Amino acid sequence: MRKIELVKDKHFYERVLAIMLPVAMQQAINMGVNMMDTIMLGSFGEVQLSASSLANSFYSIFQIFCMGITAGCSILVSQHYGAGQIKQVKQSFALALRLTAAFGVVFALLTYFFPEQIMRLFSKDPDVIAAGVGYLKITVFIYLIHGIGLVTAQLMRSVGQASLGLYVSIISFVVNVAANWVFIFGKLGAPRMEIRGAALGTLIARSVELIVTFFFVLKMDKKLRLRLGDFFQKVPGELLRRYLKVGLPALCSDAMLSFGRTATSMIIGQMGTTAVAANSMVQVVDRLFTVVTGGISNAASIVIGQTIGAGDKHKAQQQGESLFLIAAGISILSAVLFILIGPATLSMYNVTQETLEVTEKLMITYSVLIIFQCIGSVMTKGVLRGGGDTRFLLIADVAFLWLASIPLGYVSGIVLGLPIFITTVFLRIDDIIKSVWCIGRLNSGKWIHNVVDKKESGAKKQ
Repeated sequence: MRKIELVKDKHFYERVLAIMLPVAMQQAINMGVNMMDTIMLGSFGEVQLSASSLANSFYSIFQIFCMGITAGCSILVSQHYGAGQIKQVKQSFALALRLTAAFGVVFALLTYFFPEQIMRLFSKDPDVIAAGVGYLKITVFIYLIHGIGLVTAQLMRSVGQASLGLYVSIISFVVNVAANWVFIFGKLGAPRMEIRGAALGTLIARSVELIVTFFFVLKMDKKLRLRLGDFFQKVPGELLRRYLKVGLPALCSDAMLSFGRTATSMIIGQMGTTAVAANSMVQVVDRLFTVVTGGISNAASIVIGQTIGAGDKHKAQQQGESLFLIAAGISILSAVLFILIGPATLSMYNVTQETLEVTEKLMITYSVLIIFQCIGSVMTKGVLRGGGDTRFLLIADVAFLWLASIPLGYVSGIVLGLPIFITTVFLRIDDIIKSVWCIGRLNSGKWIHNVVDKKESGAKKQ
């Protein structure tokens, strides 16, 4: 194994922090919104809590597609921005939003026409299905609104505007919590909608997000100076070919991950309401403790992408190795905090003693798995993806999930009927394998790919 070279330039770490902190804070706020939804619905018992969680599992598929679109286009945006090619950056934005709109329409139509069939994929409990259908009928309107706003804010990070997502999330948090309080519990003269009120609160918050995002992008941003017409411009065939080369594998990878995680939710859903409720409560804590990892992943992808776009591969290798060591340290700290703080959150839920006992055991499992999850996330969604190594990641993301995690999880949870805290180890075993495999890829140096057209590399910012 070659000797690890660390970056000694403090400017690199300042750039990472400048992206990581706003992204981490944004994700923490988003998780806070989810936690408030869970706590509010948890006061009505396991049925509505489980229904909301499972209904959101389907919505999460769409979000994964959005992340896949963003992943591919952000590689183009960051490398073209690093090379000073603003025209190609704007064209990449246009491509991303068209793809997002197309997927948004498809998911909206599926949700509108087949809400009951969707819920039956995740649960066999008729009460959970009925509650979930009411939730899904309102989310029909969220796909396009949230997708376009989300992808736009994500791509702005690639040009150094990481704080936009944070400001939008703060506003969204306030709006969402207030709207949930009004419509879930029927305050201020509004009808008491319970689980449907949670969906309506989310719709209102996502609409505000879209308005704030585009106000900033079109009126306040001075880096790209985007105008509405830029989103409707023709996308050149050469740029589309570059996206198909590095972006399509990322989209396919995230899509297959999404379907895999959906299959995981289906397995857990078939294990009973107690398992679903326990998993829902633990995942809220898990997401809060992985926000820093998400921030590092985003920062890694953007900073390394810009470095490669500028043509410095040796520096990119140093940056990748430095970010790996940072991720390793953060993952161990997260595991310790998870096991110390996680159980204290259970007092906020109105669930049975059986559910509480299962949840406590599940938290111990997650506290170990979070180490591999953090390292794997920074490697796959950050360092290697920023290097344009999306074909390798397509194999890494898909193979271990579908050939190991899902079959083993199915046998454990459905065939053998093992407890959720044991089944979860098998359902997440791909994180363990993948984190180790990606470290080897990083060490090889074969992950660095410059997707910028050499003929355009001397282009100036416009």
